[in-house]
Amino acid sequence: MSTTTVATSAAVSDDGPAQSPRTFRGRGERSLAASLASHGILIAGSVIALFPIVWLVFLSLGPDKDDYLHPGGIWKKMTLDNYSFVLQHTSFFDWLKSSLIVSLGTTVLGVLVAASTGYAVSRMRFPGYRKFMWVLLVTQMFPVAVLMVPMYQILSDLGLIDNYLGLILVYCSTAVPYCAWLLKGYFDTIPFEIDEAGRVDGLSPFGTFARLILPLAKPGLAVAAFYSFITAFGEVAFATTFMLDDQKYTLAVGLQTFVSEHDAQRNLMAATAVLIAIPVSAFFYLVQKNLVTGLTAGGTKG
Repeated sequence: MSTTTVATSAAVSDDGPAQSPRTFRGRGERSLAASLASHGILIAGSVIALFPIVWLVFLSLGPDKDDYLHPGGIWKKMTLDNYSFVLQHTSFFDWLKSSLIVSLGTTVLGVLVAASTGYAVSRMRFPGYRKFMWVLLVTQMFPVAVLMVPMYQILSDLGLIDNYLGLILVYCSTAVPYCAWLLKGYFDTIPFEIDEAGRVDGLSPFGTFARLILPLAKPGLAVAAFYSFITAFGEVAFATTFMLDDQKYTLAVGLQTFVSEHDAQRNLMAATAVLIAIPVSAFFYLVQKNLVTGLTAGGTKG
């Protein structure tokens, strides 16, 4: 027996049997239990988020207005009659037209004003520019009930009661302050050297803003547009007060017509609510690629 064999045998007898090497998890790797727990939480969260939507669609298929009291009976008599009634025998398309006019008008005007405001505060150091942004936040502190009377008086003096433009201006007063803060934070992340390069090329400040900065700020603009659209599309209090003609009601106000003092047609209300969600979902689909980027980019720089 060679010396190498003897040494190996001695090493085995002294230290015991050879142990298999330990396995270490790399960064980001999780155990099976942790993966199951995280997936379970995500599934539970998804169910909680989707249940109200599924339940609303289910109730909209019941033909009777009291089916929500006995939802189990809907399975045997599901029908699309509620949708056909809403589309054919109500002012749904007038409400949809009004909602799109007001929402898109608020989106275009609100994003334009908010982008100009955010860019000015981000790049220009005029006297009181910091206080100006805080003043915008102060305007958000007042509840709707407090603003209703003075806004009604202002719109009445301007002849904008029962007018789409009046409602757009009211909604812009809500959307612009938040969007200006959002876009100001996003513009802060764009290097100032781009502005300087535009000036070297002979662009005016507005030309630099329109031709160089705005194309780079598409994610932030998408978030601001989505917020402005949702704010105008789902608002009820101002639309109910300032729009007097029932043909100019928005969808959110028209939805209330199915509920009266002595009756509530909840089946038609559910069907209308499902139809209302379609334009919002379509708008979200158009801007969803830029939403996450736009929401997070503004928080990387003060």
